[in-house]
Amino acid sequence: MSQSLAEQIDAAFAAEVASPRVAMTRDDIPLTYELIGDAWLTAVLCGGVAGARVVGHRLGPPDEGTNNRRHISVEYNAAGQAAGLPQSVFCKATQSLANRQMLGHSGGVLCEVTFQNHARHLLDIEAPRPLHANYDPVSFASIVVFEDLDGRASFCSEETPVDLEFARAQLDILARLHGRFTDAPELSDTLSVLPTWYDRFHNLATFHLEESCGAGVDASEAFLPPELFSRRDAIWPATLQSLERLRELPLTLCHGDVHLKNWYQCVDGTIGLGDWGVAHRGHWSRDLIYALSTALTVADRQAHERDLIAYYLEKLEAEGGRKVSVDEAMAACRLALPTAFAFWTLTLKPDPAFPDMQPAATARVFIERLGQAMADYDALAIA
Repeated sequence: MSQSLAEQIDAAFAAEVASPRVAMTRDDIPLTYELIGDAWLTAVLCGGVAGARVVGHRLGPPDEGTNNRRHISVEYNAAGQAAGLPQSVFCKATQSLANRQMLGHSGGVLCEVTFQNHARHLLDIEAPRPLHANYDPVSFASIVVFEDLDGRASFCSEETPVDLEFARAQLDILARLHGRFTDAPELSDTLSVLPTWYDRFHNLATFHLEESCGAGVDASEAFLPPELFSRRDAIWPATLQSLERLRELPLTLCHGDVHLKNWYQCVDGTIGLGDWGVAHRGHWSRDLIYALSTALTVADRQAHERDLIAYYLEKLEAEGGRKVSVDEAMAACRLALPTAFAFWTLTLKPDPAFPDMQPAATARVFIERLGQAMADYDALAIA
């Protein structure tokens, strides 16, 4: 009898835990950050610099969430110092069983590593620069090492004030991403392993997604529009119907999780976009409405949404995307809203097997904003 994916991940994780070893070569994926050796850091960071070696490193404090995250300070020999190699790096990994189960089933590990290895270098946008990305397709152990943004940029939060200039900068990045990969050959080549949005969402649904989203809606009555909450039994059917309708639309490369906390601002004012673990092949409308609905206050979105969508469409066409009218775009955004809403009702009341993802206070803000957008667009009429 063949193993289920969950059993496969359980067995592989148990084998690693039973025989832990220090990561030494570039192909090794560290079981824990404490098992990272200087030799591994040398292999990952010093390639191409003759004689350069890492001679010491120090781990920053743990930062646990959907991924296991850590900063690492690095010391080099004279050759490494002379080459100006990064003195600190930021890593995200799947080192706990809960992280591997969630990101293995949902495709998050595959999506992040594929984007970093095969798409990031094709984009002229501000996004963290990967130095190394690897995963194991059996155990779903993974690690991605980035240049550290500390001191150069700060990430946003649900409390970050977003004005129209900031919103347009977000849309510039999304238009560049979506335009670059419109009808792109990479979608059927190096990026063909990325799931479609339809598949990505249904993969995540194996973790009792319907039940978690329903519980999140029930816990959100105080900050949802009454007309939406009173029809809460229609939300999940509308979500599934929206997926069916969206899969009929043209594909490009999408980020997939463009809530405000994944955006950052550099010291020079440049806006950047991080955390590409939900990268997928899908329609751009989900990124568009998800970004607008979580970044802007409800009042600002309602006042400026149509103009901002028109701005995005102009930029999209300039970057190689297809010409689309504002009305067509807003109809697509209506289809795209339910799964964006689901991402945050899930986060408020996740399955017990999930790792902690976001603070409840963050989830409440984004549920309120997305919930009002659901009501404004009459998104439940999809079903």
